[in-house]
Amino acid sequence: MSVGAVARRVRDRGGNGTLRGRPWCLPLAERVLVVAVYYRTNLTMRQLGPLFGIPSSTVCRVIQGLGPLLALEPVSRPGDAADRLWIVDGTLVPDRDRKVGSSSCNYRFSANVQVIVDADTVLADGACLNCGMVTPHRRRPRRELLPGEGNDNAAHRKVRARAEHVIGRMKNYKILRDCRQHGDGLHHAVQAVAYMHNLALAS
Repeated sequence: MSVGAVARRVRDRGGNGTLRGRPWCLPLAERVLVVAVYYRTNLTMRQLGPLFGIPSSTVCRVIQGLGPLLALEPVSRPGDAADRLWIVDGTLVPDRDRKVGSSSCNYRFSANVQVIVDADTVLADGACLNCGMVTPHRRRPRRELLPGEGNDNAAHRKVRARAEHVIGRMKNYKILRDCRQHGDGLHHAVQAVAYMHNLALAS
């Protein structure tokens, strides 16, 4: 992933501001790098400040200002969306903002993040029943799977594994293992990680 490419995107979206008043102590590319390192390592502001030679308060302002500009832009729905394969899966991201997260099965306050992978029908895990998606066959009380349903489930798992691989790679960005941001911070972090992940795949 090229920091220059990310910096150009941020500059095009107004990351340099009006260029009036007191200038930043770091150029735009280095400020973008601060945000990328924060998402990747989940270091605290006090830890990041000495790495870049700036106060922790400046680190906070940089992350709050540039984080939303790194977010993945909404894309228009393609005309052939109904004919393409979309793999849908979700993951829990621990979040310390009680207004965003809720108590979950991992015994931590977490937010449910959904990931959509462009791959040819819509697939999801077994928790997405009765919502128009292709889900695995489930055993019912006193009813075994019908002949062929086991093979269908195996094929379903093989395809859906692509989304799980994407989630695993996105969680290499440690911000998605324990998000300390509040308000829209988690939303911006997930969108920024998705953008940087896609950029790394394309480069």
